[in-house]
Amino acid sequence: MKKFIGPRLRRLRVENGQTQAQMARALGISTSYVNLLEKNERSVSVPVLLKLFESYRVDWREIAEDDETVQLADIRAALQDPLFESVRPDLPQLRAALTHSPDLAGCFLRLHGAYLAATDQLMSLAGTEESGGAVLPATPEAGVHNFFRRNQNYFDDLEQAAEAFWAGEKVPADEVYGALKARLRDRLGLRVRLVPAIEMPGTLREYDEERREVRISEAMDHPNRVFQLVHVSGLIEQGPALDMLLEKSGLSDRLGRARCRVELANYFAAAVLMPYGPFLREALSSKYDFDHLATRFGVSFEQACHRATTLHRSGAKGVPFFFLRIDKAGNVTKRFNSTDFHLAEYGGACPRLEVHTSFGTPGRIVSQFVEMPDTSQFFVFARTVDRPSFTRHAQDNRLAVAMGCGLEHVGSIGYAEDLSLSDAHITKVGINCRVCPRMTCDQRAHQAVVLSEPVDERKRGATRYAS
Repeated sequence: MKKFIGPRLRRLRVENGQTQAQMARALGISTSYVNLLEKNERSVSVPVLLKLFESYRVDWREIAEDDETVQLADIRAALQDPLFESVRPDLPQLRAALTHSPDLAGCFLRLHGAYLAATDQLMSLAGTEESGGAVLPATPEAGVHNFFRRNQNYFDDLEQAAEAFWAGEKVPADEVYGALKARLRDRLGLRVRLVPAIEMPGTLREYDEERREVRISEAMDHPNRVFQLVHVSGLIEQGPALDMLLEKSGLSDRLGRARCRVELANYFAAAVLMPYGPFLREALSSKYDFDHLATRFGVSFEQACHRATTLHRSGAKGVPFFFLRIDKAGNVTKRFNSTDFHLAEYGGACPRLEVHTSFGTPGRIVSQFVEMPDTSQFFVFARTVDRPSFTRHAQDNRLAVAMGCGLEHVGSIGYAEDLSLSDAHITKVGINCRVCPRMTCDQRAHQAVVLSEPVDERKRGATRYAS
């Protein structure tokens, strides 16, 4: 496979203050060859990559790293913004831009991200009675989500550490909880204590470093108790690995880094309880039956869904999913995305998504085919999940989980087997009403922020925003 590294090579040369001739001498190649490499008119060979490492002490894998897939998906998602409706570049143009001007493409994504953040902030301020305060910064969750997105929600170092967690020992599924308690005691000197919910109001798990004790609330069910013990092990034992990933995250604020550390420890816990190879094989053979996967690996439905979004190991990839978790008010409380489904990036509040109706059928899968304004189509299925209840006054703490993938993967998903893929059954959705260009949608709740036409006072459309 040919590999082009022109912009990265040019950046390396400029950072070292060299001319093309000086770099050519350092690499033992001709100046004209360096020129061709920088213009992406020649692919780089393995000997040249190795010479780069020898001469410049850079990891050749970083130079050759292929991050175009994620960046291409991000650019395609950004260009679905109605702002670009009449001037949207085609796929060959986007690929050419990434090949020849990746820094410019990155700047475009940063600019569009800033535009979206500013739009969200303005909408938030417009929705309050008093808007004199400072504009709120981007949330820590957004920074964490972007970091996971850049890594395609896959961290090989944590996967390798998870595979070594039991040191080759086979632990029966019904003995995992006891084995974890013994492991925490023997390796880390920690005692695990199950505590009545009334003694830990509003808290599910607490690690008391001074007392060398992990307290687990009785409000949690068994799968989540197991998950929390592995999570604590990950926070302590994988500290250096988590620190290294945090340094690569680009997160500088205390809240963002703390949130990211928790999510990385969650990733590690999921990898321990659902080992990559066995989980992928079971997912493929069961056609992603998440109730079956949860039972098979002793985890919750939501945890099994999380794990399915991480299956991106080179040479052993699963279906690329997006994941949304939504509360009854329509707020997205968690998201992961390894697709170009930009609703998973910026939205989730479209009332036409069946995830919102799943609260009316608790515990049952609801599924649909959807189409975005750019005509891209996806299969989406959703189900409610229960949250822990501490008292009788805190019942029905349900959230809804939505999973989805591109239509090219529908044959791998059992939940799609009884559905007919036809225009009559494809639901047209959008990111949210404020930016959705579907002016004739009878579910529209807000005037679109951009590209809105004045209402014709002589006509009344399906909603008061259309005529």
